Amino acid sequence: MTARQKALAFGLGTVLIWSTVATAFKITLSHMDPLQLLLCASTVSVTLLGIILAVQGRLDKLSMSAREYAYCALLGVLNPFLYYAVLFKAYDLLPAQEAQPLNFTWAITLSLLSVPLLGQRLNKGELAAILVSYLGVLIISTHGDLTSLQFTNGEGVALALVSTVIWALYWIGNTRNQCDPVAGLFFNFLFGLPLILGATLFFSELPPLNAHGLLGALYIGLFEMGISFVFWLTALRLAAQPQGGGTARIANLIFLSPFLSLFFISRFAGETIRTATFVGLAFIVAGNMLMQRAGKR
Repeated sequence: MTARQKALAFGLGTVLIWSTVATAFKITLSHMDPLQLLLCASTVSVTLLGIILAVQGRLDKLSMSAREYAYCALLGVLNPFLYYAVLFKAYDLLPAQEAQPLNFTWAITLSLLSVPLLGQRLNKGELAAILVSYLGVLIISTHGDLTSLQFTNGEGVALALVSTVIWALYWIGNTRNQCDPVAGLFFNFLFGLPLILGATLFFSELPPLNAHGLLGALYIGLFEMGISFVFWLTALRLAAQPQGGGTARIANLIFLSPFLSLFFISRFAGETIRTATFVGLAFIVAGNMLMQRAGKR
């Protein structure tokens, strides 16, 4: 396979994984609470990332300065601890067809936070993109009844949007992180794990020995929190090569994910997808695409 074909294969593999995780979240949360799920999945993820580094012969990347360890620990508070605790709670309160598109607005949130935190400026096209995306949020959250502004679950909607802020802060923080990305993610999860365990013991209890719940957590830890990240990095690295076809081509694959996700939610989570969800998601994706084009200009 050429570099272009490999980049496309890894990119599509990542999108396929991302498309299944909303369904996995919702099904697994019917067997354990959000903190229990986070504890199990994070344990799996940190183990997997360590194995990946060992298999790739990159354990030397784990050697860092004290300052870099401290920075990775700080980022670990954001992800996995706060981000997934908030996101899983949102999925616990909302139908998956609502939580997933709302979480997809993180790229818009990233653009907004880049103004005060990175000193960037938004042009008119980017501001229009933000309005289009958040109109989609309103359509989904109110089931299309915009005049009432009554949310089906206000707390769930708020948590889903807060998760986008945490995720955006994590990636902005990563712009200043100079360590190997997989090693950095490994330490994020490693340093975040004690916080997750403490929160689970304080606010909940250790996960039940439920086969369905544990298998779901295993899937989420392996794919959502581990393999998808490595696949995406590999796809972008291959696409950046002279014959790779360009990273923009691979990055655009992300827009397939939320629509595929609705198929899996309908098929396996048993939710009937509302028309308002399709319409709202179309606005959110259109806003993301407009933001991408306006940013280039």
